[in-house]
Amino acid sequence: MDDPQPSDRPAARVICVDGAGRVLLMHWRDPSGGRPLWEPPGGGIDPGETPLDAARRELTEETGLPGEAVLDRWVPVRRDFHWIGVHYVKTERFYLARFGDTPEVGAGAFTAEENITYLGSGWFSPAEMADLPGFLEPPDLPEVVSRITRLG
Repeated sequence: MDDPQPSDRPAARVICVDGAGRVLLMHWRDPSGGRPLWEPPGGGIDPGETPLDAARRELTEETGLPGEAVLDRWVPVRRDFHWIGVHYVKTERFYLARFGDTPEVGAGAFTAEENITYLGSGWFSPAEMADLPGFLEPPDLPEVVSRITRLG
C-alpha cells in the first residue's frame, strides 16, 4: 500500500479534555476498505490560514464546540496513515482545548465526505482508548495526550 509520493497536506488536530480528564475522539469509517478509526477532531489547513485558526475552525465544524476553547499550546505529531486511498506522511500540530464539564458534541458543518464516513464520537480516558473497536490514530495517542496536557 506504499504510494510513491505520499501526501503531506498540512493539518491540525485538537485534543479536547473534559473535567474528568477524558479525551474527545471522532469515530470514522474509511469507505475504501471499511477500516474504522478513532482520532481527535481536526483537519486540513486552508490556504492563508494559520494552524491555530485551522484547529479552531475544524473543532467547531466537526463538533459544534467553540473554536476559542483551543489554546495556543501544541505538540508536533508524526503521522503515517491511509485514508480514502491516499497515503499521508506528515507532521501535524495537535492543540489543546480544556472544558470544565463534558460538553455535548454535534456536527457543526460536515463536508460531504465527512457525512459519509462519520460514525459518532465519544469521550474516553487514555486507558479506555486501548479497548476501542477499530484503530486509534495516531496509534500512540495516549502518549500524545500526556505530552500536550503537561503543557497546560
